[in-house]
Parts: sequence; structure tokens; C-alpha cells
Amino acid sequence: MADDVLLKYQDLIQDLKSDLGAEKFELVFKNKTTQLSKPEQFLLKMEMTRLSQPVARVIDLRGQVTGEVRAYEYNGKQHFMDNLAIEVFEKAVKQYGDYTLAVYETVMSTENNHKVLQKKATKKALNTSEIAQENPKETNCHMVKFASYETRIEERMNYAIKVKIQITSSDEVEASTSDISVSGCKVKVPSRYKLKHKQKIKMRLIGLEQDFELGLKEGIEYEVVAIKNINNDTNHIRMKRTYIENNASFDEFLKSFIHGNKRRYKVNLDNTLDAVIVKGYEQYYLPRITSLSIFFSEENEHSLIPRLLLSNENNIDTIRYFNDENKNFILSSILHKTRLTEILSQPGHVKEGLFYSFTHISAGKIYYYSATDSEFQKTPALKSLFLGFGSNKPSWRTFKVQIMPTHTDDAFIPLSLPETADSEIAKLNKPPSPRVQGIIKNIKYLALLTDLTTKQSQGEYQKNKFIKDQANALKQFGHSKQVHYPDIDVISLEYVNLRSETRFLYKTSVALEQEEKGKLTGKLTGKLTGTTRDFSENGLQIELDKPTLYENDDLVLMTLPDLQKITKKHDLQNLPYKVMAVSKTKKIINLRSYRPTLDSEHTGTTFFKQLILHNKSKLIASEESQKVPGLSTALRNMQTKAVCQFPFYIHKLGSGYSVGAIGHGLYSNPLHLILSQFGLLEEYFNIESIFPNHVLNDLLIPKLKEMKRQDKPFQLELYLRFNPTAKDIKSAIIIDYIPLDTNEINKKSFVTACIKRELFFGFRVYISRTGRPDTDYLAKELSYITQYAIHKAKILENELWSVVGVGEMLDISNELMQRFNIEASLVEAMNQRKSQWIQRIS
Repeated sequence: MADDVLLKYQDLIQDLKSDLGAEKFELVFKNKTTQLSKPEQFLLKMEMTRLSQPVARVIDLRGQVTGEVRAYEYNGKQHFMDNLAIEVFEKAVKQYGDYTLAVYETVMSTENNHKVLQKKATKKALNTSEIAQENPKETNCHMVKFASYETRIEERMNYAIKVKIQITSSDEVEASTSDISVSGCKVKVPSRYKLKHKQKIKMRLIGLEQDFELGLKEGIEYEVVAIKNINNDTNHIRMKRTYIENNASFDEFLKSFIHGNKRRYKVNLDNTLDAVIVKGYEQYYLPRITSLSIFFSEENEHSLIPRLLLSNENNIDTIRYFNDENKNFILSSILHKTRLTEILSQPGHVKEGLFYSFTHISAGKIYYYSATDSEFQKTPALKSLFLGFGSNKPSWRTFKVQIMPTHTDDAFIPLSLPETADSEIAKLNKPPSPRVQGIIKNIKYLALLTDLTTKQSQGEYQKNKFIKDQANALKQFGHSKQVHYPDIDVISLEYVNLRSETRFLYKTSVALEQEEKGKLTGKLTGKLTGTTRDFSENGLQIELDKPTLYENDDLVLMTLPDLQKITKKHDLQNLPYKVMAVSKTKKIINLRSYRPTLDSEHTGTTFFKQLILHNKSKLIASEESQKVPGLSTALRNMQTKAVCQFPFYIHKLGSGYSVGAIGHGLYSNPLHLILSQFGLLEEYFNIESIFPNHVLNDLLIPKLKEMKRQDKPFQLELYLRFNPTAKDIKSAIIIDYIPLDTNEINKKSFVTACIKRELFFGFRVYISRTGRPDTDYLAKELSYITQYAIHKAKILENELWSVVGVGEMLDISNELMQRFNIEASLVEAMNQRKSQWIQRIS
């Protein structure tokens, strides 16, 4: 149970804890909570239940308390506690009757615990409500605005010179530049001088006129582009030239002056620094998106046809689900014209809907059935039948679809570098090729399709009662086979290749015999057979015929009987390999060539090198190059410009973890709106209201540590109760992170308690382990920064390398209402309150 839920009743909870474990606790609880509402009683009862749970956690206070820690045994388990903790432990066990969670939490919060002392010190030093304003750098999170980088047409140089600005015919002011380029500048002006946006002024470069003959007695005309207040006394005025003077010699002089002095005075790197950070975070997020990106083309009298899919490791299963027995992608039957028209008729930029589906196999053919949430409203009599019958099928799926406009102009995102900085910039800054532009020219909408199915939610839908004999009534939700399905291309998202060698797809038989653990002794433990899936010079991936007991770092001897037939030069029997990874099914393993010493040769490696060298034209790389160069990049850019979820990033600094950044795309997620209401989407802000320390340290981080980069995202749900009239975020929200295997009854009780008076938001949370940052994608911009400010480049790289986890939150509030069958009138009333709040804050 989230601490925020119980903050209001901490004194009462402490009082109840003193009676926890007593024989008549139920009566005591009832008497002490009579003044509370039923939902409040429920929440407190759940907290007492949580605290009463026996635990097997080992208490290890070494390095965590000021006292001297020693070993202490209880029920056969050895703990490490100091004398104070042991005293508290024994007293608490006696009170609660066993080693429960209440005992553990009591021991972990003794007065000499470093965390307790630190909290007290922090509270004493700073009022937490003033941290964000007075010490913004001390807060632990910043916002990354996706696709917010700008491209400069030329270099700006940090250069301060005296200037005179003619504001009016009678009003002149002395000022100084902070940076300058051929076409513009930024000037520091006393704030008492009032300039306006688009105002035209004359300016003389007094500092340059003292050393050079510029021939500009009347000055240069500029137009005010932006005004930013720096402090009470000074404004920064951003200006651009109007070029009314048409003085080519001055333009050439200024260009040469900047080029000759940029190392001395330093180029202004603000845009490029921002771009590298934003692009770096985008590169972490895009390959981890769980939703399938579908690009709809407008054709044949405004009909929308799915034409392109952008695939990654996390959404490939959705693509497979909608492939029938003939490998036809049948999604156009599911998202047909009537359904798309209804979804697109909704207000707002991002249109949303839910649909449910299952399949039926007959005579080797796969038949699809689907229904949307809005269709259930029109045929309520069939709702329970569809949900109950369908959810009992193994093929049952729940999907959320989000549709938003997209523009082909967004397919091109140039570098943030001016073309004057490097002769190669112009080559790299080319827009999509005519071939790519021809493919995407009719794309009008981007749809995100997210599979929300879980075992627990499927079980909840199975509670819908139905009469099996009435199943024929579901035929109206069936989709007939089409003679021709639209041609849909699946485009793989291009991102950093984390492998050091190219892998090639190839199937050939193998036989494996295991060596004695950890060493080559000649003692074998049994033979396994299988087939290679791919290979590289130094490694292979093998699919075994039977599950294996192999573990990471085991040594095996591999024989390649079929490949041996094509070579006499190489002995392909009993080749030593090391197990690098084993799948969860124990049938797929990754092997790497084993060398006892660094300089020893490996026959397998030598053979595969020659095999690749002589057969490159015949072999297919496992990550095939794009059929249409540049198409993946174009679609990725379009997707970047239309992000509508809540991305977040987990950083590791030293031994500590924190949510160091959140992403914000073109469209706001409800969490963005909540944070915005309380002014928390500034440059730096405190994110603990959404990610409390106990959730991060006890739930998210332990799971993240177990994960590998290749693993599917870890999922859980976040339930959020929101009071939009509250004065601060701590009193406005109550949150609960709920693992997917939690009892659905407890979830439904939380939801029901929320929607009657306040606003409820439910989110599916996805967390993935990251790999290394795609520095190749950022190479040109990082190189440019390194050239002029190597320390800043190092800071940027350190920030990106510190990211160890990336997550996103998807609003599933409507799906939860359907899942828990919440009364329609309550849902409608709450949705009206939501709409009013969104309109007010937007």
C-alpha cells in the first residue's frame, strides 16, 4: 500500500500497530475506525494485513547504522544487527507474535539508521516545498522534450563587444553582445528599455569599429525575435538581421571573423548540447516502445489503409498475432472503415479506443473475432457473452489503439549543426530520398496498438457469465476472409547494433557434449543435438531438440557433422565453446568460441571466417539491411514527433538509482498534466510524488537488476487517485504500484473507492533494461562539441551512459473500467469531471 494513501492516518496506524497480533484485534480495529468511511477503513485494513504478513527477509544493517553490527540468529536464519536493532527486533516479535513485515519495518527505522538520520538532517536544513525553487539542481529529475532540437543555419560565437542600439530616433542605449553570427546576435540590454517582439532597430558594432573599417556609419538593421528576462536588471534580446543594407563585404568580413576566432572565443554550443541530450534519450526509448506503430495511408476517396509497420523487439508478437495461416496481415479487417471513422470522430488530437479479439481455428484456417468498447454500448446484451466466451480462449487479447495525425514533413530531422561548421554536414543533412518520399507521401495517421492482455486481467474477464449455446450470436463480430489484403510492409526500427560481429542466418545440424564444469578434461556428461539459428566468426545461436541443463560459463564440445562434409581442411569435431546465454525454455543457447589463452587459435573461428569470406553474397545477415534505405529513419522521425505516452529513465550514479529524466512528446499524458498543474515540469523538479523511494528501491530497481537488455519489459500497474482541487501534489494524489499478479479484488476496491468523488487514472507501466547509448547516431554532434568543449562532451556522455533502465506509462483507465465492470453511470460522471479538468488546465 502506497505511503501517500496512509499519510493522513499515520497516528492511527501507529496506534493500531500496537494492537496488531492481539486476539481481539478485529474488534479493536472496528472500534478505532468507526469514524472513517468504508474506503478509508478498507485501505487501513489492507495496510494492517500487509504488516501482519510473515517475511523471510534477512536483515543486514552492515554500513547502515551507527552502532556496531554483529551476527544474530532467529529461526535458523542469520541476521546482522546492532544492539539497538536486536532489542527492537525482539520486542517487536514478542508484540506481533512472529517475524512479520511490521517487525522488519520497525527494525529498519531505528533512530541510529543512516537513512533516518539523513531524512532528519534534510528536513532540518530545508523546507521540502522550497527545494525546487531555491536549489533546482538538488532535485533529481529533468524533462526531455522530444524532437525539440533546432537546427542552425550558421555558427554562433560567444563574443562580447560593445554595441549601440537605436531604439527610436531619440532613444539610444549602450549594450553588449553575448553571442554573434552573420545573420543575428544576442544582446544584453538593461530591462528598463522596453523592446517588443518583431520591433526593428538599428545597431552599431562599436567594439569592432574601433579595430576594423566596417563602412557602416548608420549601423545594421535587426529585428527582435525573442526577449528573455535574466534578472531584475537585464534582458537578453535575440535578434536577426533584415539584410536591408545588402552589404556583401560586411557579410564576408563577419563570416571570416567568426571562423578565425571561434577557437579563441568559443562557438555557442547551446543548440547542439540540447540536441545530443534529447536525441540520446529518444534513442533509448524508441527501440523499447511496447506499442506497434501503424502508418495509415489515405487512399481511394479518403479511405485509410494500413501500409507500414515499424517493428522492434517488444512489438513483434503483436505483428505475429495478426498474421493468419497464409501470413496475411489481417489488421485492416479489424480496424476497418466504420471503426476508424468512429474513433476519429472523437475530440482532441489523440483518439483512443479499446477492442477485444480471439481466434477460432477450423479446417486449418484462422478466423478472427473482435469487438470494440463502443460496440458493446450498442449491443449490451452481447457484451458478457463476448467477454466471457472469448476470454476463455487461449487466443484472447485486449488491445488499446491510439490514433493521431502525422505529417510527412516530420520525416526529416536534420542535424543541429550549421552547415558552415563542416563540409560533411550538408551531405548528412539530406532530406528523405525521392523513393522514400514516394512511399510515405499519402501517410496521414499514426496508430499505436498496444496489447494489454495479462493472465490476471483475462481471469477477470472470465467472470462474465454467459450461456455457451448462445455462442453463435457472436458471428456478427467475426471477420470473413478477404481475397486480397492490403500490402503492408514491416520496417525494422534501425538502432545501435549491440553485437561486435555480424551474425548470419544459417541452419545446420550440431551435436554437443558437455565438459566437466569449468574446464576441459575430456570427461563428457552426455550428448545433445540441435540446429544452428545463426552464426558469426566467434559465436553461434543454437536451438536444441530437448531442453538442456547447461548454465552460463559451462564449457561444451561442439561437432558440426553436415559442415564437416564440405571441408577436409578443418576438423569440425569436438570444438570447444563456452555457454554465454540460455533461454528461459532451456532450448536456445548462445555459444562463444573458447580459447584457453589469448593467443591460441580456434579451429571453429578460422573455419567460420573463411566460410563468411567466400560466401558473403549467399549469406543473409540476421539484421538485414533495409530494403529501402532511409525509410526506417523517416518513420522513426515521424514517430518521434508524435509521442503521446509518459517515458521515464532510471539512472545509476555510483551505487544509487533514481528516475533522472522523463520524456514529453507532442501530446501530453495525464501524468504530464498532473505534474504541470503543480508547476513540476520545470527544467529540474522532484519526481518523488510519482516514484516514491520505497517503490523505486523495493520494487522497480530489484527487478531491473535481474533483467537483461534482451528481456521483454517488466510490467506492473499504477493506480492513481487525484483530487484536482488540492493545493499541492502531495495532498492531491494517492498512488499504488500494483504487480500484475496481485489479487484483482483488491485492485477493484481501489478503483471503486476513487471514482465516486475524485478522478481515477490507471496506467500500465513497462520497464526495460537498456543497452549502451547509440553514440554512432550522435557521433557528428558529439565530435563537434568535443572540438570546442571536451569537458561538456564528457558530461553529456556520462549522463547518457548512466541510464540503465527506460520505461513508459500508458493510460489504461478505460480498460480497467471494462475489466472490473464498473457501473456505467459512475464512469460517465467521472469522465465528465476529467474532461472539465483537462479543459481547465489545458
